[in-house]
Amino acid sequence: MKIIDVAEFYAERGGGVRTYIEQKLRAASAQGHDMLIIAPGPEDRVEARLGGRIVWIRSRPMPFDPRYYLLTRERAVHELIEREAPDVIEGSSPWTGGVFVARYRPRAATPAKRARKSFVFHQDPIAVYPQTLLGGWLGEGRVDGLFGPYWAYLRGLSRRFDVTVVSGYWLAERLARFGVHNPLAVPFGIDKSLFHAAQADVGLRAELIARCVAPPNAKLLVSVSRHHPEKRLGTLLEAVQLVAAKQPLAWVVYGDGPLSDWLARKARGLPVHLAGVTRDRAFLARVMASADGLLHGSAAETYGLVVAEALSAGLPIIVPNRGGAADLARPAHAETYAAGDARACASAIERLLAREHAGLRQAALHASDTLVRSQEAHFADLFARYAALSEREPG
Repeated sequence: MKIIDVAEFYAERGGGVRTYIEQKLRAASAQGHDMLIIAPGPEDRVEARLGGRIVWIRSRPMPFDPRYYLLTRERAVHELIEREAPDVIEGSSPWTGGVFVARYRPRAATPAKRARKSFVFHQDPIAVYPQTLLGGWLGEGRVDGLFGPYWAYLRGLSRRFDVTVVSGYWLAERLARFGVHNPLAVPFGIDKSLFHAAQADVGLRAELIARCVAPPNAKLLVSVSRHHPEKRLGTLLEAVQLVAAKQPLAWVVYGDGPLSDWLARKARGLPVHLAGVTRDRAFLARVMASADGLLHGSAAETYGLVVAEALSAGLPIIVPNRGGAADLARPAHAETYAAGDARACASAIERLLAREHAGLRQAALHASDTLVRSQEAHFADLFARYAALSEREPG
């Protein structure tokens, strides 16, 4: 098949969406599919990458996060789709990426074969912004209720696609409750071999604790997160401060973003090391295997990729009680807390650190075997579903 993904939030320095799409490029090439990504960027450019292609469309940077660009040139997107004549077109956002795909119509009056359209729901904007800002005050149900027009918009947009692909069964159920068209759960996967192979590194652990200016016997927590409000790093920082006042603790945070300067100011004087971005996945796996717990704040992710990687490295998790991360949490290997509640998060940290680590590690590895699928399994499932969709008679 030839597949085009109109990926509005793909960026060179992006987070989970970038990771996922680059995995998809590799998998498509390995399975004999022609994969093309259309993404906004600083200039018009075509490049070969990971067995597929990326077509960058010159765009303006987003005002609040200049790592990302605004996809606004609909005609350029339609011309690319027309020229490439794909079997499947993915719209990877509910904004211009999805709208441009929904509105695409082939120029030929009777095309030989109609391209199937997949609405890929990478991000739940209500969870990312209103739930993050207002959920603790109003409650999840009331916040959802305030955004009736958005759900109506999403219902209308999704009806212009053949299928709505989501990353978890919980999210498919959530969208179905709001009448979104044909939600289909295709759970994500990770590079399990890389993280399973990671071994604890005593020297690396000591180095990370020292960078936090914490005592050598400190417990080590790690986070991998974009520095953005939806990730609730302020909640995590306050929780770490509360726990560190009672016991030796070190917290290492990988990532960057628009809140990096704010986070650095808030972290001064605390046992916290802001380690920046690392693209070295093997190194990150070693870090996870050497820590005592993954500390996670986002309740808005459609799937917890970082959480899945942590489990595969044998790292127990501390996560909010809703969202994609919660979908991977079980009592044997996790502690959960009310999203956005720093005191509840601190209690969850204390509960996890009081448990026997060897047992937690074994439970995390078991969870990886039973709850987390590989990248290969995910993409084989996705492409098989697209093939079946493409072969179906129009109806």
